[in-house]
Amino acid sequence: MLRFPSGQPVPLLGQGTWNMGDDRTRRRDELAALRLGLDLGMTLIDTAEMYGEGKAEELIAEAIAGRRTQVYLVSKVYPHNATRKGAVAACEQSLRRLGTDFLDLYLLHWRGAVPVAETLEAFAALHKAGKIRAYGVSNFDTADMEEAAEAPGGDAVATDQVLYNLSRRGIEWDLLPWCRERGVPIMAYSPVEQGRILGHAALQAVATRHGATPAQVALAWLLRNPDIIVIPKAGSGDHVRENHGALGLRLADQDLKELDRAFPPPHGPAALEML
Repeated sequence: MLRFPSGQPVPLLGQGTWNMGDDRTRRRDELAALRLGLDLGMTLIDTAEMYGEGKAEELIAEAIAGRRTQVYLVSKVYPHNATRKGAVAACEQSLRRLGTDFLDLYLLHWRGAVPVAETLEAFAALHKAGKIRAYGVSNFDTADMEEAAEAPGGDAVATDQVLYNLSRRGIEWDLLPWCRERGVPIMAYSPVEQGRILGHAALQAVATRHGATPAQVALAWLLRNPDIIVIPKAGSGDHVRENHGALGLRLADQDLKELDRAFPPPHGPAALEML
């Protein structure tokens, strides 16, 4: 667990919902997966107005009905909606779809044409009105974070949600140290690179040694950090249980060295990657 500036505890392992809610034939399994995640303590659920143009938010509303107090609920606003008035209206729409009167955390999904200072002004207004308990950003590189920090309300940015996994380690050069110096947790999305890294021989070797799965190793590699929140998506109960199992996996120094050789850390600055 870690605590955001709002003081609310946040689990280090949560649940992502990208591409959930789009297919009615998968709805029953997806609802069951989200509810099981809550039962197992993965109470942070991340979504966005972009996900299925609101369908993921509607799915979550059904999954958390009667359990809102157990959930740390995160949603994100489109950049083109992130104006003073637009962000407020978008937030209201997300709240309606989610069936709640507040969000625990509201993020700007990525940089757009709207000045960051204007978006933060809208976020501050939403916070004052009790519509959101905290706010932050997503897909912000170091220069973006510096700009946000200098704007009014920038000191309250609670997190930066970015692409981070074994195969995407560029943030370790500058963004991650910048955030750590200022006590801003990173929220890692696509922590298993949408499955593309799971066949790698090094991951499989470490997994075999621990009696684990490659996905659990990839998640445990991130979860060893006390200031990184990890939000894998799972559309089935078995997948949720697999993700949750990563919490009990402790990687040894030998494991970490092998993974570093297979997935080298950055040797210089690189532009922030996005999916």
